[in-house]
Amino acid sequence: MSRMLYLECGSGISGDMTVAALLDLGADREVLRAALDSLELEGFRTEIARVKKSGLDACDFRVVLDEKHENHDHDMEYLHGHGHEHVHEHTQEHDHGHEHVHEHTHEHTHEHRGLPEILSILEHGKMTERARALAKRIFTILGEAEAKAHGVPLEQVHFHEVGAVDSIVDIVAAAVCLDNLDIEETVIQELCEGGGFVRCQHGEIPVPVPAVLNITEAYGIQLHMTGIQGELVTPTGAAIAAAVCTRNRLPERFRIAGVGLGAGKRTYERPSLLRAMLIEEIRETEDTICKLECNIDDCTGEMLGHAMDCLFEAGARDVHYIPVYMKKNRPAWQLNVICSEQDREKMEEIIFRETSTIGIRRMRMERTVMEREICCVETPLGSAKVKKCRYEKTERCYPEYESVLKLCRESGKSFGEVYQMILGAAGETGVGGNR
Repeated sequence: MSRMLYLECGSGISGDMTVAALLDLGADREVLRAALDSLELEGFRTEIARVKKSGLDACDFRVVLDEKHENHDHDMEYLHGHGHEHVHEHTQEHDHGHEHVHEHTHEHTHEHRGLPEILSILEHGKMTERARALAKRIFTILGEAEAKAHGVPLEQVHFHEVGAVDSIVDIVAAAVCLDNLDIEETVIQELCEGGGFVRCQHGEIPVPVPAVLNITEAYGIQLHMTGIQGELVTPTGAAIAAAVCTRNRLPERFRIAGVGLGAGKRTYERPSLLRAMLIEEIRETEDTICKLECNIDDCTGEMLGHAMDCLFEAGARDVHYIPVYMKKNRPAWQLNVICSEQDREKMEEIIFRETSTIGIRRMRMERTVMEREICCVETPLGSAKVKKCRYEKTERCYPEYESVLKLCRESGKSFGEVYQMILGAAGETGVGGNR
């Protein structure tokens, strides 16, 4: 079984929703607290609480800012241009485990940080290298999206809402929690988004906001427009999704190993909830097949070749001929066909139609197979497909015949030369590694 994370983004995604869902899923609060305590940031504290959303119990992760650093990110009145009053949902059982507040006498201003300043903060924080690399990746994705939105080079981007204290804390917290849960593969099918306009420091902008559109375009993330008036997907949430998403489809069969529910702060028609599930993909290594065989002694080679082509086109798993000697020492061929049980009758019809046999033997067989996955690798001659096979601790990698042939024709190199080149490229990228 393969274990992965599934983020169900039916109400969008934001940084705080992601952290809350991962904490509810079982991420270690003490590990998170230690990482946030180590950040060279001022003016914040975090609260972890339980809240009710449409009657459902959910985890709430809140970054509480002092007056200097407040940016109205969760203030519905401010976001929609109706004033500056803060609107917060009632919470239950507050956990004020992380206190990180500094007093200031300065006026209410916003700190604008560039990507180098943020990367420096991350570099000096106490977290694993995997968590640090993920946090850096999320901020780089954000920086590229903002640079495109504002028409400036990446090194000139100054993060406003994105570089605010709460966004830095959200991103670091998400990276630390993902690392703590040992998440390496994440499924995100789509991001549900709203419409209308929201206010930012530049004025009112349309939803989806430009940074979200740039991220989803660059990383091929599917958006589903719900018609709800409001911003369901924040740039931080989109960047986290882009950084961690490895699959956009759920496996055909899986088990639920854990569920976490994270609450958002904004109130729209749809409850602001992000559901995170740990799922275990069930990959069958045992299945049942059907083997068909018959003896043929009066068909030409061309007829047998055509019969093989027809059987493969109809879905046969394998077709091969074995030379045999029949009674009176007549040379002949034994035809063997491997197929699924549901295809058996179709295969038998082809064998009777395309060969001269008058009888077919069949047997039901159980088999154990290696897990198989087709991957793409880059070689100096171009991209190629390889088949990666795995069974317990045994792994093998095989270049696909059609890919080898294509690169042979394009480069003029021999089949063996190209085969080894593809195998080497697979090993360098971690796809190979026959053992």
